[in-house]
Amino acid sequence: MNCNKPVGVTSRVAVNNLYRRLRPAKVGHAGTLDPLASGVLLLPVGQASRLTEYLHALPKRYVAEFRLGVHTPSGDLEEQPVALPDAPQPTDARIAAAAQQLTGRIQQVPPAHSAIKIDGRRAYDLVRQGKQVTMKPRTVMIHELKVLHYRYPDVRLEICCGSGTYVRSIGVDLAAACDTVAVMTSLVRTAIGDFTLPEACSLEELREGDIDQLLLSPLRAVPHMPRVECDEDTLKRIEQGQVVELSRPAKDGGEVAAIDAEQNLRAVLVPRGGGWRAKRSFHGA
Repeated sequence: MNCNKPVGVTSRVAVNNLYRRLRPAKVGHAGTLDPLASGVLLLPVGQASRLTEYLHALPKRYVAEFRLGVHTPSGDLEEQPVALPDAPQPTDARIAAAAQQLTGRIQQVPPAHSAIKIDGRRAYDLVRQGKQVTMKPRTVMIHELKVLHYRYPDVRLEICCGSGTYVRSIGVDLAAACDTVAVMTSLVRTAIGDFTLPEACSLEELREGDIDQLLLSPLRAVPHMPRVECDEDTLKRIEQGQVVELSRPAKDGGEVAAIDAEQNLRAVLVPRGGGWRAKRSFHGA
């Protein structure tokens, strides 16, 4: 299910609202949004929760706004911004050049105010206890970084990135490349893969709408996977854990989506013993 999470509520609120309607079916989420952010939040339901790893791998698209010349420890408006004395006012060209430098595979230091665990503790919990936290850089993928609007001190960016990227850190890093500081003032996730904001349901629809009309095909979680239509006999053998032969040759590292005649996802298959075997099975979902 694709939900448009509003500002001011946690991702867990959306999960809990849906779980109350569907329990005991499992409800999860793929890609947390902070309370200050809004936009696309994917909620895998029932056996589709087994596809969460694939949802996490889909590229994410955001529109984020930043204010230059001010900063906070968290990088957002969780705390009162502090002005940088004599902050420079970067030119349009310098902002564009900084955005170009942050495109591609880059090293990013996550914010200390994040949910990353350090020795089993959330980093933000340690920071709030007044403890010194050192965050290690990680490699992230920025597929695209566009400057949609810039009029000092405000800059609006459109970002398409891979999993594990901290958007507020992108704005902070862009400002640092311009010898200044920044704080994120707004964040909207506009898409995860081909799950887009215009098709997302509201929190109210999640609570009261027609569930059957809101559910989306699990096949959309694996758009990169080749599809192989299987007859019911083959699908039964797959469900039983057997290795099956398909028209598609098995290759190491490859995965295929096994679908039935109604185009329902019934299994994710991986090469085994010269044939194919289920990595994930969804019979009866």
